[in-house]
Amino acid sequence: MFFSETTEEKALLAERKAAGVFKRIEAAAAFNQRKVISAMRSARVSEAHFAGTTGYGYNDAGREALDRVYASVFKAGEALVRHQITSGTHAIALCLFGNLRPGDELLSVTGKPYDTVLETIGVRGARGAGSLMDFGVTYKEVALRPDGKIDAEAARKAVNARTKVVFIQRSRGYDWRGALSIGDIADAVSVIKNTREGLVVFVDNCYGEFVEEREPIEAGADLAAGSLIKNPGGGAAPCGGYVAGAPEYVRNAAYRLTAPGIGGEIGATLGVGRLLFQGLYLAPHVVAESLKSAVFLAALMENEGYRTSPPSDASRSDIIQAVELGTPERLSAFCKGIQYGSAVDSFVTPEPWPMPGYEHEVIMAAGAFVQGASIELSADGPMKAPYIAYVQGGLVYEGAKLGILTAFEHLNGISHNG
Repeated sequence: MFFSETTEEKALLAERKAAGVFKRIEAAAAFNQRKVISAMRSARVSEAHFAGTTGYGYNDAGREALDRVYASVFKAGEALVRHQITSGTHAIALCLFGNLRPGDELLSVTGKPYDTVLETIGVRGARGAGSLMDFGVTYKEVALRPDGKIDAEAARKAVNARTKVVFIQRSRGYDWRGALSIGDIADAVSVIKNTREGLVVFVDNCYGEFVEEREPIEAGADLAAGSLIKNPGGGAAPCGGYVAGAPEYVRNAAYRLTAPGIGGEIGATLGVGRLLFQGLYLAPHVVAESLKSAVFLAALMENEGYRTSPPSDASRSDIIQAVELGTPERLSAFCKGIQYGSAVDSFVTPEPWPMPGYEHEVIMAAGAFVQGASIELSADGPMKAPYIAYVQGGLVYEGAKLGILTAFEHLNGISHNG
């Protein structure tokens, strides 16, 4: 037996508790899989599109086809998908810098953004580093309502003549709140966009792709962005990010990636195209595996009396599962267990450290095939009360379950015999 008899019994109880939610997840995955395949068929994707280009990458048919596929999947006028986009924060920065000008105002209607985005804006970090605020863009934020939803009326009142981009962070970041559903976003956008003409509603879609059957553009957003080493890369993409939305705003982001006048017309694919296509093809299933892993974890920990967000039976809009562990020792033990239960770097011991862009020391556990890939099982959290572990990913449910149970036994001081 890999785990103690008690742990195995508790795992069985958790799976029984999660069974109904698993069926809902599988139904959404089937819908999204059809959507992806339909987009690939419409774009007439072929093996020829997997060949890489070098140098400038002019006339790269594969790159152009991938952009069309993403635009179709996300119901957007245009998309920019590039392995040269290094992270989700990079994709967000392209959208913000591309569509804001000196004198404009950025309005976040989901409260304080994720830590790394704060330095992009200029709220935190060194002055003169080239943040939005360094370039004369002002910033304002509206807190979420107590129930974690967007306060659309307060957001409407906060819009002024200088407001250009309205920013919505779909996922929770390091907050104890649920992710915003597509319905939540649609309700807020319908109010905000009626305030005045010319507003650009931009959604940070990280961790949310393919969790529901619709995406932010279908909810009325003008622009959405995310990372390929999260949901849409399906665990196959080695790097990259995407931007999707109205053509004007996507092109503005592309001008920031390369240069004005060049935009998305260049960018050698260097042979990674097949992995980006294949990753998107795998994404609906892999996201479902991640969601099942999150629900299993929530059910397991709830049965032990821990607070979880979201609860195991809740509808979900991102892949992140938060568990309040209460002490730094428990948070460290849990993360060390996730690391030990991984297929890659299982021998590594994670320790808290001052990660660039974060306010507090962060402990991160991730035995990933792609460095930092949040679609693979990982656990992290800032070393501050109430010591919450944020768990995401799981390429294969059975593997993620093993990692979660290993963490469970580390947390409870059970000797592991594997």
